Amino acid sequence: MQFATGSSIRGRFRLEMRLARQQWLETQVKNREEKIPPTFSFRNAQGQEITQTKLEWLERKAKELKINVPLEKDENIWYGHEAVEGETDSTTESLVKFEYASIVWIPVFCPGQPIVWVSCPKLLKRYKRIAGNTITTDPPLPYTSSKTLTALTLDGVQKLFFNFGFLTIENPQQDLSVWFPLGEQLPAVVVADNEIAMIHDMALYRQSRAALEKDEKRVKNFFNTEALPEGTILVFPIAIREVSNGNGTAKEWKPFGETKKTEIYLGGLESIGFGHCEITLKGV
Repeated sequence: MQFATGSSIRGRFRLEMRLARQQWLETQVKNREEKIPPTFSFRNAQGQEITQTKLEWLERKAKELKINVPLEKDENIWYGHEAVEGETDSTTESLVKFEYASIVWIPVFCPGQPIVWVSCPKLLKRYKRIAGNTITTDPPLPYTSSKTLTALTLDGVQKLFFNFGFLTIENPQQDLSVWFPLGEQLPAVVVADNEIAMIHDMALYRQSRAALEKDEKRVKNFFNTEALPEGTILVFPIAIREVSNGNGTAKEWKPFGETKKTEIYLGGLESIGFGHCEITLKGV
C-alpha cells in the first residue's frame, strides 16, 4: 500500500522550491541591470573553464552583488543541504520531514456506478492518526457505504458487483464525509482489512511497454508498468521543526508560495505519464 517514500516526496518539494528560488534570483539580478548570458561558465584560479547550471551562475552572481535569498525561499534551510564533493560537513539537517504516502481511498470500476472508492478500517485508522483532532469518531465498520453510493437492491439487501464477485452492504447510506481529506463525500464503500489487498491489485493500471534502440526503430527490451488509477486519494504526514528567525517569530514554510495547493509529480514514472498529483497542505 506504499505509494511514495518520504525521500521521494521531499525531493519533489525541494525541486519546486529550488525553481522558485532560481526565478527569484533571476528577477533580482535583472533588477540590478545585470545581463544573464546564454551559457553559464567561469574560469577558476588555474585558468580552467568550469561549466555551471543557470542556478549555480545566479548564486555566484548574487554573492558578488550581495543579494541575500529570503529564508522562506531557500530550500536548503527547509530540506537540508546536500553533500558537496570535496567538502566535509557540508550536509545539514532538514527542518521539514516527510513520511511515506499511503492510500486512503482507491477508485475501482463497478458496473452501474461506474466508479466506487474503496477503503478499509486499517487505512482509515492511519488517516485518523495523521488528521489528529479533526476526526473524533471511529472508522466505519466493514461493508459500510456512503450516502452518495446507490447500490442495486436485491430482496431488500444492497449489493455491489465487482470483477471478483459481489459485495453485500450491511450498513448503507452512512455519512462518511469526515473520512475524505477534502470533505467531498464520494460514492464509497469500506471493506474488510483482509480484502483490500485483492481490490488494490484489481484496481491497478497496468501496461506493457517497449524501449527502442537510440539509433534505429528496433525493440531494445520490454518492461511492464503499474500505476495507481486516476482519482486515488493518498495522505502523508509532515513534521516541521520550529526555528526562530531571531526576532521572536518562527520561520514560515511556504513550499507553494501563498497557496496551499499545487500540482506536482510524485514517484519515478513521470517521464511516461504517471505520478501527476494534486497536493493540498492542511494543518501546516
